[in-house]
Amino acid sequence: MAEASPAVANAELLEWPKKDKRRFLHAVYRVGDLDRTIKYYTECFGMELLRKRDVPEEKYSNAFLGFGPEQSYFVVELTYNYGVTSYDIGTGFGHLAIATEDVYKMVENIRAKGGNVTREPGPLKGMTTHFAFVKDPDGYIFELIQRGPTPEPLCQVMLRVGDLGRSIKFYEKALGMKLLRTIDSPELKCALAMLGYAEEDQTTVLELAYSYGVTEYTKGNAYAQVAISTDDVYKSAEVVNLVTQELGGKITRQPGPIPGLNTKITSFVDPDGWKTVLVDNEDFLKELQSE
Repeated sequence: MAEASPAVANAELLEWPKKDKRRFLHAVYRVGDLDRTIKYYTECFGMELLRKRDVPEEKYSNAFLGFGPEQSYFVVELTYNYGVTSYDIGTGFGHLAIATEDVYKMVENIRAKGGNVTREPGPLKGMTTHFAFVKDPDGYIFELIQRGPTPEPLCQVMLRVGDLGRSIKFYEKALGMKLLRTIDSPELKCALAMLGYAEEDQTTVLELAYSYGVTEYTKGNAYAQVAISTDDVYKSAEVVNLVTQELGGKITRQPGPIPGLNTKITSFVDPDGWKTVLVDNEDFLKELQSE
């Protein structure tokens, strides 16, 4: 039997991410005072502290917070490096978003706790969605979006990109995401794209933002990456490798188990340098059970 041509084999490989079992697991970023951020997120946002670990031999601590268990919810993974009290967020990282049934009440609570409200709740002119922006103690921005009950309150990661069309194509092909909607706003000189694995009110989405004429942003050293689940890190890495040859980006960690942990992962950066880690589904669940 004749072997499939490279073009056919590649076409089949590119179908894999659409069939794979994927969801957003966590966003990873660095903070200057772990306890201060835990207090803020639990009291102001209503998150739960899910787990916390200290790794003195490597001089860092982690905390995982979210609105439900990591087995099914998207969460934040905060990293505190011993002795480092501040970070540069850069110009490229945009915000995380939280869906709430009453944005006005949430903002009132945050203000009462001494939080920094940077945009008062309300809709944009001609729009119906009520939203607000707040800044956490490290300067990370959170958008608060008013919407009905949702299975995923931690609902967005927003990153700025230099070529929206290229980035949409990258996340569709390399990660199997669906383009849910685009917004072009000539009056604000920006365009947005929402991508994810289900509809916006049901899941976490990646919001990509393009400001007219701006092709590069600074990354800083604060935000690290998002983690996404997969049933096969090896096959997923093959797909990413194929797509990077066409659109840019590169694999930064070849697929395989993390020494000492045995969770299989692979990592890569997109054409703008934003990092994603793909994590084996079964290994991730075993890791949670062992902690």
